[in-house]
Amino acid sequence: MKLELRPELAAGYKSHSQIARVLTERWAQENLYCPACPSDTLDAMHPGKPVIDFTCSNCEEKYQLKSHSKPFGYSVANSAYKHKIEALRRGTIPNYLFLQYDPKVYMVQDLFTIPKHFMSESMIERRPPLTKGARRSGWEGSNILLGNLPLDARIPLIDDGREVPRREVRDTWNRFLFLREQSVHSRGWLADVLACVRKLDETFTLSDVYTFESRLAELHPRNKHVRPKIRQQLQVLRDHGIVEFLERGTYRVGRNSTKPFYSLGPRGRVRWPSRRPGSR
Repeated sequence: MKLELRPELAAGYKSHSQIARVLTERWAQENLYCPACPSDTLDAMHPGKPVIDFTCSNCEEKYQLKSHSKPFGYSVANSAYKHKIEALRRGTIPNYLFLQYDPKVYMVQDLFTIPKHFMSESMIERRPPLTKGARRSGWEGSNILLGNLPLDARIPLIDDGREVPRREVRDTWNRFLFLREQSVHSRGWLADVLACVRKLDETFTLSDVYTFESRLAELHPRNKHVRPKIRQQLQVLRDHGIVEFLERGTYRVGRNSTKPFYSLGPRGRVRWPSRRPGSR
């Protein structure tokens, strides 16, 4: 991947948002590949296509690109809440690509993808409706709550100005592909329980996970049997090698599911180490 943006492409534009859109979308057209399959290109959709920016002609995965000059925080503003929830329930929600660039030197700094199989209703927040004086009075937008997602959901393609090996990206994508076998409701529970597990030590107990009971109850207010649901999700995660069962009430993060090499800092921002494990 080339990390340089090409500022000459935005000549004539004055709005910072328009300049950013033109530069990052062109960069994506020229550099992005499909994290879900061996295809080394993505096709740009026609301008104005709602929700979808790119598609893979090989596996037909669809992607929406979000770009920003600063690190992405706990939440990211997105499209209409109603349409977002409908897309989730129909299974038509796209995968997401989050690109952070440095506007001073026109360079891509970080890029990560969140596969749609990690998306659930607990990850989508309804924003207050626009006021009566607004042009689209009553319209309700949404936020994607990145801070609610397990770190496994953030698959880095570019880490602090360095491209992550494509094989590593695709292996991580495929490791959690089993989530697509689950209903939207079940995916939400699995992702939420996994997010709790990732906050614990490598070896943990069922009691440790129960400490997140009130948090999970808040995310899933319709479920009145949170502890049985936690045990059920740990069983599914165990069946797919994400966690291992050691003995009664004791688990360990699976050997084929190492913890992400980054962590969450204040306000849900990812902290990337200066050197990734195993890098030179």
